Amino acid sequence: MSPPAIDGGDDCYVGPSLEAAVAWEAGKPLSIEEVEVAPPQAMEVRVKILYTALCHTDVYFWEAKGQTPVFPRILGHEAGGIVESVGEGVTELAPGDHVLPVFTGECKECDHCKSEESNMCDLLRINVDRGVMIGDGKSRFTIKGKPIFHFVGTSTFSEYTVIHVGCLAKINPEAPLDKVCILSCGFSTGFGATVNVAKPKKGQTVAIFGLGAVGLAAMEGARLSGASRIIGVDLNPAKFEQAKKFGCTDFVNPKDHSKPVHEVLIEMTNGGLDKAGWGVAVLVGVPHKDAEFKTHPMNFLNERTLKGTFFGNYKPRTDLPNVVELYMKKELEVEKFITHSVPFSEINTAFDLMHKGEGIRCIIRMEN
Repeated sequence: MSPPAIDGGDDCYVGPSLEAAVAWEAGKPLSIEEVEVAPPQAMEVRVKILYTALCHTDVYFWEAKGQTPVFPRILGHEAGGIVESVGEGVTELAPGDHVLPVFTGECKECDHCKSEESNMCDLLRINVDRGVMIGDGKSRFTIKGKPIFHFVGTSTFSEYTVIHVGCLAKINPEAPLDKVCILSCGFSTGFGATVNVAKPKKGQTVAIFGLGAVGLAAMEGARLSGASRIIGVDLNPAKFEQAKKFGCTDFVNPKDHSKPVHEVLIEMTNGGLDKAGWGVAVLVGVPHKDAEFKTHPMNFLNERTLKGTFFGNYKPRTDLPNVVELYMKKELEVEKFITHSVPFSEINTAFDLMHKGEGIRCIIRMEN
């Protein structure tokens, strides 16, 4: 992919150099570098990032196995920060506002944004291959004049970043950014998949496949919905004890059984589950590029329902502030998702922890 052109003059950052963790090539440790961050252009906002977290999506595109490699790049998308300056046309945000960057946006003008049924904004939906701003097709990051690519419009592994206003959720300034930053991706994706899409009723049974951060957030949604039985399915037995904190009542490791896991679940529940069984199944997350599945039409004629969800069906700017308020009212337990914290200078430790499968979320403190 050819680097975008970078104009000089008014587009250059004026002030001291800032630090960012740069991925120069696939799978290599990130390097802390001094970068120049250009001022925000029309409908853009420059944000001072205070806390960011490592999500598996960052690792996925850092490894670049099966994706278009886009390097050098500043990764990061799950974060919390404060508005430093705004570009022309930005009226909803002002310097000092507390915000959560989001990897997908809400322009509020397209048919999807105006619909109550969709959060797939025509203008700002996620684009993992685009490494530049949508306004002018250029990067706001440079190192000694060399452009550095953006990542999903956020690039939060940087002390300062420039983001389209439609990808920023303005939140309660009293909310602790070192906690609510994780609401901007993984938590909301999993939690919303349960409460907005599966919608289990009190007393129903639920199974959740994969007990990483997104799966545990889905489990938290099932717990708060009053599910009577929550079955966690994972290949790592060590995750069961951790999952108990999120309401997991039973654990199934497919490796422990000679029959397909769905048959195990049917036996455990005397016929099937309300959610992920004979009732409603919800697909969450990004599949492998070659993944596919097939099923017989009779499965749907037997009143089963298969659904998909993107970012938990939340509209970023409209709904995310409300999720933060749930935390502020102590209706959400966010702290138990945060198992590690490291200074920005040790960001590669967060990658090591994820590779080892240790913990759930590691918070990276930008101000060491």
